[in-house]
Amino acid sequence: MRTENEHTIFLKDYAPTPYRVVSVDMDFKITEAVTRVRTQMTIEPRAETAPGTPLVLDGDGLTLDSIAIDGLPLMLSAYAANEAGLTLVEPPFRRFVLETEVNLKPEENKKLMGLYRSSGTWCTQCEPEGFRRITYYLDRPDILAPFKVRITAPREVAPVLLSNGNLIEAGDAGDGMHFALWEDPFPKPAYLFALVAGALGSITDTFTTMSGRKVDLAIYCTHGKEPECAYAMDSLKRSMAWDEKRFGREYDLDVFNIVAVADFNFGAMENKGLNIFNDKLVFALPETASDANYANIERVIAHEYFHNWTGNRITCRDWFQLCLKEGLTVYRDQEFSSDERSRPVQRIHDVENLRITQFPEDGGPLAHPPRPDRYREINNFYTTTVYQKGSEVVRMLATLLGEAGFRKGMDLYFERHDGEATTIEAFLKVFEDASGLDLSQFARWYLQAGTPTVTANDSYDAASQTYTLTLSQTTAPTPNQPDKPPFVIPIKFGLIGPNGSPMGWTGVSGGTVKDDIIVLDGDTITLTFTGVANRPVPSLFRGFSAPVRLASSLSQQDLLFLARHDSDPFNRWDALQTVTTNLMAGSAAGKAPSNGDIDALRQAILDTLGDTSLDHAFKAQVIAMPDEAVIARQIGANVDPFTVAQSRKALIGAIVGPAADRLSAIYEDLSINEPYSPDAAQAGRRSLRNGLLSLLTAGSERGAALAEAQYYAATNMTDRYAALAISARNWTPAALALLGDFRTRFGGDPLVFDKWLVASSQAPDEGVIERMRAILAAPDFPRTNPNRLRSLLGSFVMSNPAQFARADGLGFRFVTEAAAEIDHVNPQVAARVLTGFRILPLLEPKRREAARAALEALKNLQGLSRNTGDIVDRILAG
Repeated sequence: MRTENEHTIFLKDYAPTPYRVVSVDMDFKITEAVTRVRTQMTIEPRAETAPGTPLVLDGDGLTLDSIAIDGLPLMLSAYAANEAGLTLVEPPFRRFVLETEVNLKPEENKKLMGLYRSSGTWCTQCEPEGFRRITYYLDRPDILAPFKVRITAPREVAPVLLSNGNLIEAGDAGDGMHFALWEDPFPKPAYLFALVAGALGSITDTFTTMSGRKVDLAIYCTHGKEPECAYAMDSLKRSMAWDEKRFGREYDLDVFNIVAVADFNFGAMENKGLNIFNDKLVFALPETASDANYANIERVIAHEYFHNWTGNRITCRDWFQLCLKEGLTVYRDQEFSSDERSRPVQRIHDVENLRITQFPEDGGPLAHPPRPDRYREINNFYTTTVYQKGSEVVRMLATLLGEAGFRKGMDLYFERHDGEATTIEAFLKVFEDASGLDLSQFARWYLQAGTPTVTANDSYDAASQTYTLTLSQTTAPTPNQPDKPPFVIPIKFGLIGPNGSPMGWTGVSGGTVKDDIIVLDGDTITLTFTGVANRPVPSLFRGFSAPVRLASSLSQQDLLFLARHDSDPFNRWDALQTVTTNLMAGSAAGKAPSNGDIDALRQAILDTLGDTSLDHAFKAQVIAMPDEAVIARQIGANVDPFTVAQSRKALIGAIVGPAADRLSAIYEDLSINEPYSPDAAQAGRRSLRNGLLSLLTAGSERGAALAEAQYYAATNMTDRYAALAISARNWTPAALALLGDFRTRFGGDPLVFDKWLVASSQAPDEGVIERMRAILAAPDFPRTNPNRLRSLLGSFVMSNPAQFARADGLGFRFVTEAAAEIDHVNPQVAARVLTGFRILPLLEPKRREAARAALEALKNLQGLSRNTGDIVDRILAG
């Protein structure tokens, strides 16, 4: 039986290695049967290392074939080697060269970590601990060294040979073999190592940097897929230009290569100069990719490119600092997308994702700080807390410092820490030094888990024309953190008068207010505004200025007033979402909304649709109904997901029914009779039209027929898939036939097949689990491909709570049984699927016990991986 601290690694135990790696030379000889890896590392002891200290290198599944120091083979007594590592008992107490040789079988590597083969192409994934599956090494992010890599392979099966850095030499190696020599002059940790060898097509381009250097760009892919890479290339060039303009960051190598592969555990990987991408985030044509796919490609291409400075040139000292590179880079890609598209809509997308995925994580058994202080399996900490909440922490810092102050701090960060593996403390220190602020309390955002709740109460005295606003914060206990000292919470705000115009004030007392920001840094603050002519409605957390829950005394009437008049687009959207969520949560809890409440909400939606000052993309966000997970979080405990789903559908029907004619007319008026373009204007128009289709299908009899007609008439994937997904989610009479037609049309395209899997898994009918079992059991289903498994199982657990959390426990058992099989092949995918069980504390007792029983049965299986066992144990302990 596992104990809590088995394999647990603690931040407090961090210490530098006794030895450092000065440089690395690697020689890969690739054949169909085996890959030979010779590694020469120049190593030296640190100044504080005692003579005779052993050198311990990491390994995973390796068999040592030879070993030498400075060219002389070692005696057996000088080292100990096994699958888990290599120890030199008493290495030379000076600089020396260690040479090792191992043989790998990439074709058999189904974990997709280290060197493996995907659809005939050899490729690598090393973050976080995959390099130790390639060679013995000090496989930690604080070991930085320049790499030189020679790759030899059969020219016929691998005409393309790629690695990090710049190509130094290439040529014939005899006997049908050829070679390429790559050199990366920038010291990097092993997790950024990359190698690709295969028969690949490509598209090429160039980019001229702000200093006038020409960089050769290439995207490599399966032959025949070259036309589908054009948008990714365009996104890359725009990303490079944006990073120069916004952050002053210029690319530093002569080449930048991207490779798209079919089998990949992550979305993409930022390896220095050689990004490896899951092909779903590269390939796009209007017939097979939706607007959302285009936007995701743009975002992830940018994200991985931005890592060149925030992750590669400056990396994290240890894996506890993961949010240092990921949270910061997510902030950067969000800003890029905001500038390229609609800033308000991008902000809404980011916050929706945070609330649906990160808030539940922060409030359940898997809660952890953005910088955790312990982990058992680092792969399980690539979470929304590290990425999305990490980004929100950076955004708060930018809010507090202002645009100029934040840029000054970032410039100092790049100047001070370039070429280093550093920490969150060092990151905050540069902003302290650049601004003169004390950020010691702000650092709690990195160190404490949990989502704060900010409670707002207000009053107005007409006689004295004073307005009083009281704000308080509380944060519930989370695993290993029962007590939460107050955070520093920046609150962007405004006061809105009776006519909908902004209201000013002549003075304020009781706390820190600068420009339009209130800083809440204690448990409670009471602010008194003087010279306020009328009672205002407060608009708090404009732009979602902090990742908190707001408990406000505002009435539904006040919220609908904000929805009509707030100058902040995010709060206009959020006000309507709050009203709708409250009504749906109340209905699920047995409190039926009044006709007046429904009428007022409907009118606010219609008013928004009729507002010509608002763009289509923003209107689409406003009319989108809250996710079932958001409603469940609002209820808070003893949730019955089936009742939540029914209450949601009933309220949509009540809203839509009387307005169906008007909504249908707007839907028809939004038809596009132009060639498809993924640009923001067309995408926004389609988004609004499909949002209306979703409302009409869920809330009126005519919607199902409209969806079926749109499916067959569609000229692009966005409209066709929207009609399919809407039909499936509402399980219309045509849903099963549409699913069948879609698979017939597109079953040969793996990435479009993923869309079919997602739509299939989200169907709310009682037969969905049996259909999913049949899909998994089909002989041609690729059970080792992460994309296929995530599309089917991940979508089911995250987006179909009524069937996943069925009262009879069938959904829970289906998922744990599938995870047990996947765990033998790819533990990362199995563990990720099981994070859906984080809803367990919210469920009513019968469902909660059914979920626990399914997890206990999984836990008791023999041979469960550390990845999966860690997730199961943490959920059961929560």
